[in-house]
Amino acid sequence: MKLATILLLLPMTVFAASDVLTSSVHRFRVETIADGLDHPWAAAKLPDGCFLVTERRGTLQRVAPDGTKTQIGGVPPVAARGQGGLLDIALHPDHAENGWIYLAYSKPIGEGSLTAIARAKLQDDRLTDREMIFDPPADQATGSGLHFGCRMAFDGRGHIFFSIGDRGGPTNPENLAQKLSSVTGKIHRLHDDGRVPDGNPFIGQKGAMPSIWAYGSRNAQGLVYDTATDRLWETEHGPRGGDELNLIRKGANYGWPLASHGINYSGTTITENQSLPGMEDPVVQWTPVIAASGLALYRGDKFPRWRGNLFAGGLASEKLVRLELNGTAVTKQEIVLQDTGRIRDVREFDDGFLYLVYDEPGKVVRLVPAE
Repeated sequence: MKLATILLLLPMTVFAASDVLTSSVHRFRVETIADGLDHPWAAAKLPDGCFLVTERRGTLQRVAPDGTKTQIGGVPPVAARGQGGLLDIALHPDHAENGWIYLAYSKPIGEGSLTAIARAKLQDDRLTDREMIFDPPADQATGSGLHFGCRMAFDGRGHIFFSIGDRGGPTNPENLAQKLSSVTGKIHRLHDDGRVPDGNPFIGQKGAMPSIWAYGSRNAQGLVYDTATDRLWETEHGPRGGDELNLIRKGANYGWPLASHGINYSGTTITENQSLPGMEDPVVQWTPVIAASGLALYRGDKFPRWRGNLFAGGLASEKLVRLELNGTAVTKQEIVLQDTGRIRDVREFDDGFLYLVYDEPGKVVRLVPAE
């Protein structure tokens, strides 16, 4: 792989949410869909126009088009501590026919927890028919409140990809992200019913977890599958410096913590290596970090000159970054929003608008064209 591309983010002034805002190619406004949410993590849009929004504390809210919220019952128990809780939500690509809704969450296991995936159906105001898609190994659960991941993405071919963070492991070769016997620090692939696909890269390798698709990831909280090109894009949190945009390849090692552009929060060195043979370099690395969370590939018709662009959210940086692609290369970056709050999730739904979930203040908004 070639060395990581480092591009200059374009500056943008602070603005009020009611303003008409201007990117380099589109003018837009920000509309609030729902506010008053408690650390929301992700959103999915139902066929009837309502939204399902996860809250990290373990609650699931249905938000009507007028902003009215209804709490949904039947949510699995979660370990809501630290960065853990009820995390991602996604509808099956054939949800209109099969009704499946997928949830990622930190599952309580003894005194610890670990990232799990379940699916269920929505009947009235309750989840029913719940099934485990990924039930994590109990002996790998820890008491750490750090680095659960977790994002999910479907490839349209019957598979689900999802990320699990390294759970805050040590920044040395003992970090479990490099060990195929651990589910942590990995990108996983399963059939959408939880079965392990025959084509996964480490099936049959002694001690390896069969769901692993790629490894060496610190804490991926952005994941999107481009069905037009069969490319899986990921964003992950670096430490102090070195947030990454990666193109996820089957069986590839993404280096953490043996190769990184970041340092420890204390200022000490993690590794002298920003790149190593046999390991994938990031397509983009951000130093200072954007605190990457949420990633969308815009395919809609409301912003035609954004079509084919990636949009990455930022927590501590409070940024929404637009990335123009030429094949697998990023040719330009632009800060579309800044200083409006901690952006946890970025989504594009079937209506062609771009949606953002804010961790703080807890709200869901959408970007709409300014006539």
